[in-house]
Amino acid sequence: MTTVVPVSGGDFRPYEVVVGRGLMAELGERMAPLARGRTVVITDETVGRLHGAAALASLKAAGVHGRLLTVPPGEGSKSFAELERVIDRMLAFQLDRKDVVVALGGGVVGDLAGLAAALFMRGIDFVQVPTTLLAQVDSSVGGKTAIDTPRGKNLVGTFHQPRLVVADIDVLATLPERQLRSGWAEVLKHGLICDADFFDWLSGEGAAGAAGDPGALERAVVRSVEIKSAIVGEDEKEAGRRALLNLGHTFGHAIEAELGFDETKLTHGEAVALGCALAFRFSVEIGACQPEEGAKVKAALDAAVLPTRLTQVGAFRAAALVKRMAGDKKAEGGRLTLILARRIGEAFVSKDVDAAAVTAFLEREIAGR
Repeated sequence: MTTVVPVSGGDFRPYEVVVGRGLMAELGERMAPLARGRTVVITDETVGRLHGAAALASLKAAGVHGRLLTVPPGEGSKSFAELERVIDRMLAFQLDRKDVVVALGGGVVGDLAGLAAALFMRGIDFVQVPTTLLAQVDSSVGGKTAIDTPRGKNLVGTFHQPRLVVADIDVLATLPERQLRSGWAEVLKHGLICDADFFDWLSGEGAAGAAGDPGALERAVVRSVEIKSAIVGEDEKEAGRRALLNLGHTFGHAIEAELGFDETKLTHGEAVALGCALAFRFSVEIGACQPEEGAKVKAALDAAVLPTRLTQVGAFRAAALVKRMAGDKKAEGGRLTLILARRIGEAFVSKDVDAAAVTAFLEREIAGR
């Protein structure tokens, strides 16, 4: 079954997120109404080998001229150097403002290709074809595009909404087990933010999705996209409610940065999982949330083989982590902003959080207490 989730609101042009199986073969047909000129399919070398030929064949069958542009796999491609190279290749291909960029890959490719599309000739259309679970439920929807700098993750970017998102559940079968679990962290996050019933399903029958069950994955992707699209429609540029989608990310991004964005040590989804566990434990510590809620979150993350303790992933200094958190995009005037929780399904934005309290909390976490 194919599900179409509309995304609309704010000042951006409405678009659809199509979720189902066997959609790669339909890519050209679905893109034909948008592709007034040519397309360039931006992907990484790994995804290009797996799915590049199928994407180009589908485009060709629908009469859409496409060509492949590959980048190295991994977070390192979200850089000024790779962005410059991609845009230079787009210029060499003699693309114009009627042409379309296709982002075929995970979050790195989607962020990089989306930013290149936003900058090229002051903005051309692009289509997201996410090939990882994490990208299907999170980064492909909402229009955030960005690259990293040595000072932090996603600090240079813009909002550029896609014209279409095509999420083929079948391509998830090619994911390594660790990458699938990494995406599951973002699925759980959506339940933690605003849907306790969804979280309960994910923790029970739906947990089969973390092990690759296609039916559970499809339901999880559809519900995650529904949650995210509703929030994005209310608050495209994160002036208020959209910040809730960053549950786990302030802690998580700081941890990733301290580890040098090395996905062999910690994937982004693993960092989000750990960040969610920390956010709930900190919420318990300040009296915002009951201890049993934090215990349920830890149990669900443990069941998905995701980290819940800093001691599981490396050695850290609390002061260094808090310094990173103070540089987060949500921080204001150097003061900490955290997404915390009153209970599962009820997250909230907490501004001007006491940095000393967070430091003391992290020191105890680092000590394993």
